[in-house]
Amino acid sequence: MGELTSSGKSFDISKWEVWEAWEKVKANKGAPGVDGCSIEDFEKDLKNNLYRIWNRMSSGSYFPPPVLAVEIPKPHGGGTRVLGVPTVADRIAQTVVARRLEAKVEPIFHPDSYGYRPGRAALDAVAVCRKRCWKTDWVIDLDIQKFFDSVPWDLIVKAVEANTDQPGVILLYVKRWLSAPMQSSTGTLHQRDRGTPQGSAVSPVLANLFLGS
Repeated sequence: MGELTSSGKSFDISKWEVWEAWEKVKANKGAPGVDGCSIEDFEKDLKNNLYRIWNRMSSGSYFPPPVLAVEIPKPHGGGTRVLGVPTVADRIAQTVVARRLEAKVEPIFHPDSYGYRPGRAALDAVAVCRKRCWKTDWVIDLDIQKFFDSVPWDLIVKAVEANTDQPGVILLYVKRWLSAPMQSSTGTLHQRDRGTPQGSAVSPVLANLFLGS
C-alpha cells in the first residue's frame, strides 16, 4: 500500500485503514452493486482500486454511487423487504468510517444490545435469555416497523455529532451516504429523504447509535 499516512490531505485517513476495510469487506463477501463489480473483479486491480478510495476519501472528494435496491422475501412470509447493496468500493469506504465511529460509540452501548455489533451474535443473546428464563417468567417483544426505511436523517446526524470527536470526516461522509439515491433493477433512480439502507456497511452502527441516544 506504500505510505500509510495521508500527508497533505484534508482528512487523516491512512492507507492501512483502507486495506483493513477491504479485508473485512472481502471476508463478508456480498453481491455487486450498481456497477456490477464483484469482489473478484475488484481484486483484479486491487492496488489501484484501493488507492482511488483512499485518495478521494482523504481529500474529501469521495461521493458514493447509488445503492442497488434488491428485494428479498421476509424469512417468515409477509412480503419482501428491500436491501440496499452498495458497490464493493463504497462498502470499503463505509467500513473505514464505520470502524472509526464504532471505536467511539461501542463503549457506551448497553451490554444487553447484540444486534449488528462487532464480536456479538444472536446466539449470545440466546445464551443470556436461557439464563434469565430461570429468574423471570415474562418477556417484552417489540419490533420497530420499517426502521431502516423511515429513520429521520436529522436525528441520525445529531446523534453522530454528539458522539464523535472527528466531526469533519465522519459527518461529511455519513451525510453523503444517507442521501445517496436508490437504483432499481431497471436502472431507475429514486431519491430518498429519510432512512439508511439496510445492507450498507455504515447503517448498523448508525442504527444502534440512533436507538441508544
